[in-house]
Amino acid sequence: MKVTKAQMQANRAHIVETAATLFRERGYDGIGVADLMAAAGFTHGGFYKHFGAKSDLMAEAATCGLVRSAAKAEALTATDFIQHYLSRPHRDAPGQGCTMAALSGDAARQPESVRNAFAEGIEGWVATLSGLSGTVPDSVSSADMRAEHIRVIAQVVGAMVLSRACPDDSPLADEILDVCRQEALSRLPHGDAV
Repeated sequence: MKVTKAQMQANRAHIVETAATLFRERGYDGIGVADLMAAAGFTHGGFYKHFGAKSDLMAEAATCGLVRSAAKAEALTATDFIQHYLSRPHRDAPGQGCTMAALSGDAARQPESVRNAFAEGIEGWVATLSGLSGTVPDSVSSADMRAEHIRVIAQVVGAMVLSRACPDDSPLADEILDVCRQEALSRLPHGDAV
């Protein structure tokens, strides 16, 4: 039976979404193409109808995850974003969480297409935080605001990475989240802006 173009696009989107979750859970090297395709409900041979190589899927899955995370953040206030991001539920669910926190270390060792997807995703996060900033006083330059947004991204992602590196029951894992959450919240200016 011939698959329609619309069904091919839907199948590809499903593979990308499945891969985005599994890559966040297991890392890029923690799952192969055959297992990815099986998890998406397709055969290994079908992979090459959609992608030229695993790195193509990795880049597309990174973009998918980064865009979805930014969209979720857009619906939050700066306070809610920080409280959610630096929480134990987010820490304990990497497959459902932030692509940057789950895969930045892996991405640094991947082909340029994957690193480019991360660079674009980080720029998207900077833009998202700009949207959460609201009105910026005239005394604050756009370069200063951009630097602050990059600092916030680096702090929350770094805190999540360090917390996840600790054993699950480690008091240090929670302490890292608590300390960084309180510091990030204390830096918010009046009006809940980042």
